[in-house]
Amino acid sequence: MIKYFILFLIVAMLLSLFSGGFFLIKDKGKTKRTAYSLGIRVSIAVVLFATILYGVTTGQIGPGS
Repeated sequence: MIKYFILFLIVAMLLSLFSGGFFLIKDKGKTKRTAYSLGIRVSIAVVLFATILYGVTTGQIGPGS
């Protein structure tokens, strides 16, 4: 179950990355949507790191799992 959650977070991070790039090109720096997208991506990365750390410490993910 945790592996699917990690996969979901990675996909969400990629979507945030591409939306930030789209907003950067479309808005040409006039709005704050690119910065907002970066904030979301950083938040997702923190949750992803915490989830991976939790999975490794509980033994749900790791080498041979």
